[in-house]
Amino acid sequence: MPRSTTTHPTRLAALLTAAAMFAAACGGSNFDDNEGNDGAATGAENGDAPTDDADGVSLTLMGFSSGTAEDDALNAIIESYSEQSSNTARFNPVPEYDTALQAALAGGSPPDVIYVDSNRLPDLVEAGALAPADGQVENEEDFYESLRGAFTYDGTFWCPPKDFSTLALVYNVDMLDEAGVEPPTDWAELAEAAEALTDGDRAGLVLGAEYPRWGAFMFQAGGSVTDDEFTEMTIDSDENREAFNFLAQLHADGYATTATELDAGWPGEAFGQERAAMTIEGNWIVGALQNDFPDVNWAVAELPVGPAGPGTFVFTVCYAVPAASENQEAAWDLVNYLVSQEALLEFTEQFPVMPGRESLAGDWTDAHPDLGAFLAGADYARPFQFIPGFAGVLDTLNDGIQGIAAGNREADEVLQQVGEAGSPVLGQ
Repeated sequence: MPRSTTTHPTRLAALLTAAAMFAAACGGSNFDDNEGNDGAATGAENGDAPTDDADGVSLTLMGFSSGTAEDDALNAIIESYSEQSSNTARFNPVPEYDTALQAALAGGSPPDVIYVDSNRLPDLVEAGALAPADGQVENEEDFYESLRGAFTYDGTFWCPPKDFSTLALVYNVDMLDEAGVEPPTDWAELAEAAEALTDGDRAGLVLGAEYPRWGAFMFQAGGSVTDDEFTEMTIDSDENREAFNFLAQLHADGYATTATELDAGWPGEAFGQERAAMTIEGNWIVGALQNDFPDVNWAVAELPVGPAGPGTFVFTVCYAVPAASENQEAAWDLVNYLVSQEALLEFTEQFPVMPGRESLAGDWTDAHPDLGAFLAGADYARPFQFIPGFAGVLDTLNDGIQGIAAGNREADEVLQQVGEAGSPVLGQ
């Protein structure tokens, strides 16, 4: 049964504050959603009630800016909606989105549609801030199961995905060719490739020392942090131990490293600077490589499989309707237009993000023939998501992962410590 969505304003503010703190703690997982925001509207403007038009209502979609090109594409789709609907709509990208969203929701007069990241969904549901999407979204079954799961909480589907990204192996084609190495398909081949490609100051693999990267290896080994229902800590397991020890050995041997050790801001930058031959990143690396490192010859492959099979993360944002929206029927009408096949294909054909509808897989692959490995991961991807109050546990996990990568922590110690930190949060 879903939890009650009726919440006292004071509790709402407290939970939203916790959500903002959780987002800050897990910022590395969000691939810089808010970076480059150029919107100017904040504060009360975000919560302005919609204004009645002669034939409909005026709707506001509040989100963050993903860059001028993507904003222009979204605005074109919204303009098309306004032209064919009795309603009108506008996109309001705001800087410091988490803070602006917290203020808008706590103020009681939120925008009609908002962006919600999958890892923030449980906090907002617990705060009673969202209207459920069950029965509101057309052709809901067409969305990838992994994406429906990312936006389902307590058995209720809350919002459809705007688009999504997964992790894949990005490699330097020329470096692999020179070393006579094929793109690795399993852990053994990954270790062999990383060793063969390590040359002086160049690392074979550059990888973020954080759960949103190491967690993929946990999945590939058959492990996880908690059970699917978030009722039990499962991190202190042989499967997770195998995954962490595998990565620890790559670091200890000098075949894997972090961006910091290569004097880079993030792994994509180190890869673009050709300080590393391989990295594990999401679709967002495509624009960075095209814009900042156009001369690098790169390609993408699915992540190498582990002892239990394939595994990757799905990172996604949905279009959600606040529970306090004064125009919910019109808001869901806008949402359905934005996640229609036509609108999703129009938007995602222009950018490396992927449409959440399985029926569009072929069209998107035709438009991005070299990026199919990202889309293939949708079939087995897992969302980055935990229950409210879990941020501190993730801090403990990320600190431990960084220590393992640096060679000053042991996997056994880290897994035990994280398990002990998480049990009280889950009520164990």
